[in-house]
Amino acid sequence: MLLIIALMGCFSGCSNEPTPTAPQAESALERVMKQGVLRVGMSTFVPWAMKDKTGRLIGFEIDVATRLAQDMGVNVEFVPTKWAGIIPALITGKFDIIIGGMGILPNRNLKVNFSIPYDYTGMSIVAHKKLAEGFNSLEDFNKPGVSLAARLGSTAVTAARRFMPDATLSLFDDESQAYQELLNGRVYGVVGSAPTPGFQALKYPDKLFLPLSDTFTREPIGFALRKGDVDTLNFVDSWIRVVEEEGWLKERKRYWFDTRLWEPMIQ
Repeated sequence: MLLIIALMGCFSGCSNEPTPTAPQAESALERVMKQGVLRVGMSTFVPWAMKDKTGRLIGFEIDVATRLAQDMGVNVEFVPTKWAGIIPALITGKFDIIIGGMGILPNRNLKVNFSIPYDYTGMSIVAHKKLAEGFNSLEDFNKPGVSLAARLGSTAVTAARRFMPDATLSLFDDESQAYQELLNGRVYGVVGSAPTPGFQALKYPDKLFLPLSDTFTREPIGFALRKGDVDTLNFVDSWIRVVEEEGWLKERKRYWFDTRLWEPMIQ
């Protein structure tokens, strides 16, 4: 009996035949190269991605996605998507990749794979001059009766709830709706990724101001891909390392975030 068991073990464990594996799904990289188009999921918010006076998309993320497609030798197709639904849209195959200033967060990582960071951002807050007069700290906003606004599904929501849990938070599909709520005097402040709150304060100096001199968080930003797509993830990571070493990412970031040279294109 022992001899039979040993022989059975040898047949099952010593065979030279490869173990059957499940068929592998086509990677995004294979699909893009085959069809010649990189489909990019993104959402508009200044200066990451916005429309110029002719309706053309411009901004830091638009530059990044366009350069990535050029280096792959394919065309780029932008798929504007509401931020709250952008990860489900990626998972269902509406586009190949998210390039939209998306913060790398563990809860998001349960649903998608992230590239290495290609940028860092932080949360800022812009406030209404009359409602928030004298406010100069997060503690000033963290009180019952104080209302804030943020974009639904963004890391601004996480930051607001973490640092100002006692304030009332209103959420909007589009960031511009949150800023309109602030301009109308219906909320004390808007929490958003820098530098947009600062731009809003500069744009409406009679109504808005920056109560904090700097950002109050620091977040790594990465490309989001469908889970398990190792080939595409490896390619994107390599691409980031190359353009980072070139200094190209730093140069584009400086142009869109530290200058206003692009403003005539949208006004």
